[in-house]
Amino acid sequence: MEDARSLPKLVELSVNVNIGCAMQITFARDTIEFHALSDGWNDLLDRAATDVPFLRHEYLSSWWSTLGGGEWQAGELWIGVGRDDHGGLLCLAPLFLTQTREGKKGLMFLGSIEISDHLDLIVLSENAASFTEDLFTALEVEGPEDWQVLDLYNIPEDSPSLPALEGSAERRGWDIRRERLQPCPVIVFDGTWEDYLAKLAKKQRHELRRKMRRAAQYPGGVTWRIIRPEEDIEAATDAFMKLMATDPRKIKFLTPNMCSQFRRSIQAAHDNGWLHLSFLEVGGKQAAAYLSFDYGGQLWLYNSGINPAYQSLSPGLVLLGHLIQWAIKQGRREFNFLRGDEAYKYRMGGVDRYISRLTITR
Repeated sequence: MEDARSLPKLVELSVNVNIGCAMQITFARDTIEFHALSDGWNDLLDRAATDVPFLRHEYLSSWWSTLGGGEWQAGELWIGVGRDDHGGLLCLAPLFLTQTREGKKGLMFLGSIEISDHLDLIVLSENAASFTEDLFTALEVEGPEDWQVLDLYNIPEDSPSLPALEGSAERRGWDIRRERLQPCPVIVFDGTWEDYLAKLAKKQRHELRRKMRRAAQYPGGVTWRIIRPEEDIEAATDAFMKLMATDPRKIKFLTPNMCSQFRRSIQAAHDNGWLHLSFLEVGGKQAAAYLSFDYGGQLWLYNSGINPAYQSLSPGLVLLGHLIQWAIKQGRREFNFLRGDEAYKYRMGGVDRYISRLTITR
């Protein structure tokens, strides 16, 4: 299998399959076609059943440029594009072909697996069943040679894609396996900051108030800020990556390729208006940072960095409190902690939602 970066750049590779009068399916096979889809892609995502930052065209383009920070050694684009009779974009299946973790020749979602918390087909709820039916027919006729499996990670458990994919697979007699993956705790806001605090356990409410108050009264001066669009994003990214690297658990994860991926993702979010990068500073020195995405009425908490030199001030908790307070004041509907069942997420009021893995074997 060719490395993604060695695929031809100037060759038209679309495959057209007309499926009756329902929908025209094509497969975008190179980066030129992928990038040409950008405007229609994001417009469709705005209306899709699953509208998350990890499905934005700019995010997945940055992911593809490094194959997920080196998570995959090779891959080929096989993006399924569904259009109506007039060429209007109806549905997208952001897929690539690779060798799966189980060693099979498989189609997976762009963004799989580790650094993209939510993935899915990009489709309106009412089109999910017809799209999966036409997509599977197209894959049978003109899909990759000898592909064995659709291995689809991180699909929200309430996505209409799951029953649609299962139904199309069942009609073909293909093997279907669905499994629940990690929880993704979420805080749903329905009032003021005080209303939010009132829902926390008494001990946690007291601790959060006490630590935020102590930080505000700290003699060295504790402040927090969000990086503004006009600021030097490269310098801010450097500072964030430096804080991430203070965590021994993250050092192995932060390979040069993964660092490049993070930088590209941050730049893409910044350039397209949904980056939310915040810092807590003690006496002008950075003590904590959160990389979040301000997208679709939610704040999505993606990653963090904490300076251990300031651990006595609980800088991570203090900054988290400020972020939740900011989200409520700005009218955000939800605060999404993304994947993981860390205890602090539940202490802060997170309630579980889940993502699934769907494996369909021919």
